[in-house]
Amino acid sequence: MTAQTDQTKCSDWGKADFHAIYNCPDPRAYFSTLAPLQYQVPHHAQAVFRTLLATLGPLRTGGAPLTVLDLCCSYGINAALLNHEVTLAELYERYTDGELSAVPAAGLAAADRAYFAERRRPDAVHVVGLDAAPQAVGYARSVGLLEHAFAENLEDHQPSEALRRGVAGTHLITVTGGLGYIFTRTFTRLFDCLSAPPWIAAFVLRTISYQPVVDLFTEAGLVTEKLDGHTFRQRRFADGHERAAAFEALGRQRLDPAGKEDDGYYHADLYLSRPSAEAAALPMKALLPDG
Repeated sequence: MTAQTDQTKCSDWGKADFHAIYNCPDPRAYFSTLAPLQYQVPHHAQAVFRTLLATLGPLRTGGAPLTVLDLCCSYGINAALLNHEVTLAELYERYTDGELSAVPAAGLAAADRAYFAERRRPDAVHVVGLDAAPQAVGYARSVGLLEHAFAENLEDHQPSEALRRGVAGTHLITVTGGLGYIFTRTFTRLFDCLSAPPWIAAFVLRTISYQPVVDLFTEAGLVTEKLDGHTFRQRRFADGHERAAAFEALGRQRLDPAGKEDDGYYHADLYLSRPSAEAAALPMKALLPDG
């Protein structure tokens, strides 16, 4: 496959710059910054990913643990929600708690290891995390959220041999907030590492055209479906400039913000890509009837 050249970068569509919170020694700055903006898409993804894995498991492993590759995994939030009896609201409460503000990062990591171990689900899957932020993925790995963690940028570089080995057996690729930071180059390079076609579940902001990625998946023999009739709030707009930029991006794609972004939030569509035979056997509307 050939990578597309029309890469969509976040700087092109006016999103606020949160780079200062993406690569910290622990997640407290991340959660305290995003709490006022009601960042929530991992909450929506929690039930979706669990539903997909409940269906995928018997198809691919006969009951053995599945492997999930979470792209732009950050501090392992999706892994925490997928594999543990915890909600996103509880994580916000934990990491914005004033009593923990003075605890050094190493102490918080030790507390988190115990916290998540106590809440581990019996049906937990193996989660591999990929993110360009080494401190974030390192934290997620250190507290036991990720089976393997890779701090690599596949938009700019080829995957390491360790990454190739670590993702080879992936069954499900997930992404909740990364499209725009990653695009076709990342998926092209990942596909070269995989031993079998995966399922791919992506929450994609409506301000971004996902079509180049869909075209890439089609070349790889995957069928992509979009969940019709339902979008998911991602977070509030940070300010009027971000709102205006989002509306401009929607206009370029001939999308109407009425009933969606005009409520003050980014909205995301859910896409599911699968091998054609599996998609035909169980259409997305049957698999996820309630969104």
